[in-house]
Amino acid sequence: MAIATLTIDLSAVTENWRNLNAMAGGKAAAVVKADAYGLGMPQVVKALTRAGARTFFVAVAEEGAALRKFLGKGPQINVFSGHMERDTPLIRDAELTPMLNSIDQMLHHVEALPGHPFGIQLDTGMNRLGMEDPEWTALREVALEQRPTLIMSHLACADAPDHAMNARQLQVFNEMTQDVGAPRSLAATGGTLLGPDYHFDMVRPGIGLYGGLPYIDARPVVSLYAPVIQIRDVAVGETVGYSNTWVARGPSRIATIAAGYADGIIRAMGPNARLHTGSSSVPVVGRISMDLIGVDVTGVAEEPEHLELIGPHQSVDTVAGFADTIGYEILTSLGARYKRVYL
Repeated sequence: MAIATLTIDLSAVTENWRNLNAMAGGKAAAVVKADAYGLGMPQVVKALTRAGARTFFVAVAEEGAALRKFLGKGPQINVFSGHMERDTPLIRDAELTPMLNSIDQMLHHVEALPGHPFGIQLDTGMNRLGMEDPEWTALREVALEQRPTLIMSHLACADAPDHAMNARQLQVFNEMTQDVGAPRSLAATGGTLLGPDYHFDMVRPGIGLYGGLPYIDARPVVSLYAPVIQIRDVAVGETVGYSNTWVARGPSRIATIAAGYADGIIRAMGPNARLHTGSSSVPVVGRISMDLIGVDVTGVAEEPEHLELIGPHQSVDTVAGFADTIGYEILTSLGARYKRVYL
């Protein structure tokens, strides 16, 4: 089989959710946007539902509508982007709960879907989504009369526990929501790890469910192995790959594996990337191309049939470091061509 195998351990996903849920006193939702961070929303949500998750977050209404089709009635599906003008049929028919981000969204929602549930997102300093303090002050009394299901905000620096921004946003959130009777939420994965002061009535773990930082105690979820198509001898002075970027300085054995940037293996990671055959670390050589990658297996005791990119010997965040990015980008970039195996 000349396609790489992506293995997704659903028991690890559910264990990570249970542990974060316990850490937050049984108040954990689950963020499953972007096809459950690239790992397959139907499979992941089914496992999380069996584990006890009843509240989910997606980025946009289209994701929420797709989720409702296989999730069925009952569990709550919240939409971070709120209520955009053309979202109304999706929000109504799929029974989605938009997190309203502005006065305009609030007005549109109550006019288009009077009595339909909604939450509110506040901006506590990230300057991304949410109502700023003047907007919220002007709208607060009217909004609270409509009984929002949740008042939430989002931390900008939660992956850096000592960053002053965390305490600053916590203070602003407390000030903006003082005497609010609605449930409140501030923490995603990083905020959950910051401790009880950040937990409020709900936490919203995302990356931590899928084995990524900053949840260093998470069980790994993903492994990725690519088959070796061919191994060849390369003489001193010969080159490998496009544009002759790698030149053999000694007699070399080069394996060509079936994977590339079409599979979400970021092209820029090439000069730093390594794979594993057993416990042996072997470097990528030449440029990562669309479907193929060259790997130097000179001196490896046995010729490998496949090579590990993500697995027991290096995490998704280690791989992300090869491209100076984060585990989120690696997971959400994983392509459709893999043979996906769910455990």
